[in-house]
Amino acid sequence: MKNTLVTTALAAALLAGLSATALAGSIKIESWRNDDADIWKNKIIPAFNAKHADIKVEFAPSPPTEYNAGLNARLDGGTAGDLITCRPFDASLELFKKGHLAGLNELDGMKNFSEVAKSAWTTDDGKTTFCLPMGAVIHGFMYNKDAFAKVGAEVPKTEDEFFAVLEKFKKDGTYTPLAMGTNDQWESATMGFQNIGPNYWMGEDGRAGLIKGTAKLTDAPYVNVWKSLAKWGPYLGDGYKAQKYPDSQNLFSLGKAAIYPAGSWDISTFRKDGAFKLGAFSPPTPAGAKDCYISDHTDIGIGMNSKSKNSADAKVFLEWMATDEFANIFANELPGFFPLSNAKVTVKDDVAQEFVSWRAKCKSTIRNSYQILSRGTPNFENELWNVSAQVINGTMTPEAAGKQTEEGLSKWYEPHKK
Repeated sequence: MKNTLVTTALAAALLAGLSATALAGSIKIESWRNDDADIWKNKIIPAFNAKHADIKVEFAPSPPTEYNAGLNARLDGGTAGDLITCRPFDASLELFKKGHLAGLNELDGMKNFSEVAKSAWTTDDGKTTFCLPMGAVIHGFMYNKDAFAKVGAEVPKTEDEFFAVLEKFKKDGTYTPLAMGTNDQWESATMGFQNIGPNYWMGEDGRAGLIKGTAKLTDAPYVNVWKSLAKWGPYLGDGYKAQKYPDSQNLFSLGKAAIYPAGSWDISTFRKDGAFKLGAFSPPTPAGAKDCYISDHTDIGIGMNSKSKNSADAKVFLEWMATDEFANIFANELPGFFPLSNAKVTVKDDVAQEFVSWRAKCKSTIRNSYQILSRGTPNFENELWNVSAQVINGTMTPEAAGKQTEEGLSKWYEPHKK
């Protein structure tokens, strides 16, 4: 009886040890993207296992609204997975500062990513990158090719041509020229201000200027963006001030609108629901522009739990995620989410390929409100939502928008207090 009790106790201790320590040769991935679980399980992980059959990979997503709180609790409790899907900028930076994410500078695959690609997961001093960049979304405009053919419109390359096309559709009357509402506000900033703006403030140069304080939101490049947005209102259709994001998606999907100010993440939506030939064009350039710029926004990365019991296996997986093979799977299984590496990628979806082709002819930047500038109160990102919607609605002048956002930054951000 005594021997039985001892054996049972030893077995229990061993089981407890196994449950507290991850099994060698297995890794677990934390993610908020529960909508792409099938792609991970049926495409990504099998492709990795074809080369590394000895490493078991578990994809364990959480509902997006529960991810941050649940992940923090698991990290604090020592039960989090080996690999952590990273949101861009401050949320992941905070995890690194708390010691939850390991630095990844020594990862060989990091050489496949540009400084812009790594910026969402790099410390403010630029010394440490703590998540491997996975994917970005690109801004531009999608359009109904059938509608363009019907009214004889050409794809615009300049802003003058853009407004001429909108006027053509308005006079024709068959289609709402531009499918966007201002009720939710964020679209006005994300698909409006951040979409066309980089061509005015010259991408990364302008974004860096705001961070350093050498550029102000009252400067001409920013005021001129709002001046352009102020012209959108007459082309947004009846009731646009009450129109929400799903309403705009539906309007365009049903073939009732000609142009949709877009994020590439909507490609799948319109592939599924649209009953017309879909096209895309990059943000038209303002008069006098010599170069073109696109918002090629860092959206998702993946890091390593600093307390991972299987860091060696986790690093093998991260190295594989920096390869051309992963980039091609990611780009084609999730059209509209684009790899951030310099891999040679063949995108099969023609609209997604159109979006990603702009990287070769235009300079990439990220949304200027996402790094550092939205850490205080008032929140710069939320301020942009509000003022951009008001400018489009005609209830605020472009100059007033610049004044309000600049004053907001100057209340808490030292470089703008000068």
